Amino acid sequence: MNVSENPAVNGGRRLTSQEIADTLRERILTGDLKAGDRLPTQAELAEEFGVERGAVRQALRVLQADGLLSGVSKGSPPRVAGPQPVRDQPQPTMVALAPRLTAAFSAPHVRIDAVCLTAQSLLPALGEPLRLIHEGRIRPERLDARILLPSRDINLAFPVPVDRQGDDDTVHERWLGMRNAQGQVLQYNLRALRTTHDIDVKVSFRALPFTPPVKLYLLNGEEALYAYYRIMRREEPTDNGTLEMYDTLGSESLLFCFEKRAGRRDAAFVEESQRWFDALWETITTDLTLS
Repeated sequence: MNVSENPAVNGGRRLTSQEIADTLRERILTGDLKAGDRLPTQAELAEEFGVERGAVRQALRVLQADGLLSGVSKGSPPRVAGPQPVRDQPQPTMVALAPRLTAAFSAPHVRIDAVCLTAQSLLPALGEPLRLIHEGRIRPERLDARILLPSRDINLAFPVPVDRQGDDDTVHERWLGMRNAQGQVLQYNLRALRTTHDIDVKVSFRALPFTPPVKLYLLNGEEALYAYYRIMRREEPTDNGTLEMYDTLGSESLLFCFEKRAGRRDAAFVEESQRWFDALWETITTDLTLS
């Protein structure tokens, strides 16, 4: 693209370094630029965007800080980095899950398998890839999501009252309401893609006969995201006073990533996690109706 084709320049306003970074980030996330590809030179990017090289350099540094580029400070153009393994720098689930899901949605066939207590972390993390689909930036052909959640009929290990003689029913009903409401919204948002974008979508839920002590997300059979549920003591206001309970910090739990391409150790973890999930799905779990 030459300078005259850039709408921002034609409109009399130069792009900011952040806008340049956002444009390049989109090209990376949608697969126009793939891991290992070299970017154009700074001079070529400056010409394309109609800006000075300083703005380009700043944009490239932003992308390097985000883990999307490598070799920015070298003489030759930087390369697109592979997704930064969360296992090296684990982050809270609410921070780390969304970019991994967004990257997974660039595949023609998206597969999400999840084991969790509720969809509290999964639901907001899907917001970014869904936004990109609605904006026409990415368009998978098919989406399969399988979600394992605890059965409503079991005695949960958590959340529970600190005094197990306390109001267990209130805590259980509160959790059950969250499980059902979040699952229904997730199901609706994904299935709506059939109508809005003609994407082949299948969303299924099954009920676990136990409380999962960890959360696990398997993406496209290529990576496993794993986090321990952190149990904490907290208070919940009720009509009858204050209820003390042991509950989880699910969205703040550190998420560790294992990728097949990272080596045999990671590949074995991903494969074994997928076998574990498939075995649960096909054996001791039962059909789950979110109601």
